[in-house]
Amino acid sequence: MASKRDFVSAQQVAQRAGVSRSAVSRTFTPGASVAPETRQKVIEAAESLGYHVNHLARGLMLKESGIVCLVVSEVATPYRAALLKALTQKLQIAGKIAMLVNTDRSDESVGHALKQAIHYRADASIVLSGMPDRSIVELCLRSGQRLVLINRDDELDGPLRINLNDAEAAERICTAFARAGCRRVGFANSEAGTASLMAREEGFLAAAARFGLEAYCMRYGATSYQSGRVLAQRFLTMDNRPDGVFCASDLLACGFMDEARMAFGLSIPEQLCIAGFDDIEQASWGSYQLTTFAQPVELIAGHAVEWLQMEDVDPISNIKLQAELVWRRSIRAG
Repeated sequence: MASKRDFVSAQQVAQRAGVSRSAVSRTFTPGASVAPETRQKVIEAAESLGYHVNHLARGLMLKESGIVCLVVSEVATPYRAALLKALTQKLQIAGKIAMLVNTDRSDESVGHALKQAIHYRADASIVLSGMPDRSIVELCLRSGQRLVLINRDDELDGPLRINLNDAEAAERICTAFARAGCRRVGFANSEAGTASLMAREEGFLAAAARFGLEAYCMRYGATSYQSGRVLAQRFLTMDNRPDGVFCASDLLACGFMDEARMAFGLSIPEQLCIAGFDDIEQASWGSYQLTTFAQPVELIAGHAVEWLQMEDVDPISNIKLQAELVWRRSIRAG
């Protein structure tokens, strides 16, 4: 039995099994032809020696490593974590290896991490949010990678772009507020400035104007729970404070709701209607019961991984998905 520190070669497996080196290679190559008896001998010999196929070396010879970089910011947020879970599961089923590049820090470490992934001959990258700089996206393309962009508006030939109809969703919430009797509405946003967040903001303000509603917009900090509390302080100390607020994300909405109730004593939805976006787990909790839009996480991940496995793809590929409105108790019935 070889020690764990020894490198066991395919030739050693062949000698133990009494077969040729090529028979070992065929045994561990999906779809390759090998006699059942030979396959059994090779597998038994490999297990006894502790042999494992070096997929990275094999991939480099075939110019395919099977590595897919996941370029992501705000990894700890519930929505991003759910999307990462769906993507990694589908990549594993497809026989791919996920490599995470965390872009929360805006320094040279991000570019260094991505260059390391490229040195490992990553086949593709999936950019999970609008936060990473465009230069990172361009670096992936220059390296010859397949590229999937999720909730971004980069005008580049080659990537698959997967976006939601954010403006349409914002209009639906504005309609719900109007039916609930709201006359002064607000949009609570972060300062992230991503394409998806800005599309929600612009869509909401445009719809409010069409309905003849008095509308306000405020932005603050990160797309976080704490930012939601700060935004609530700012909105609810206005002379004509809003009676309906659409928060750009559920985390903002949860912070906004807690501050509205604890610091201002407001009853939701009787005195204040609130809506969010993402449908994170916390949105369904009894203390929130937040009306929100569900991001189609499984569908997004499915489209991304399926496209990466296609042999021939259109140089300009766009997928526009709808977010499902999930009705709970944070908006009054119209």
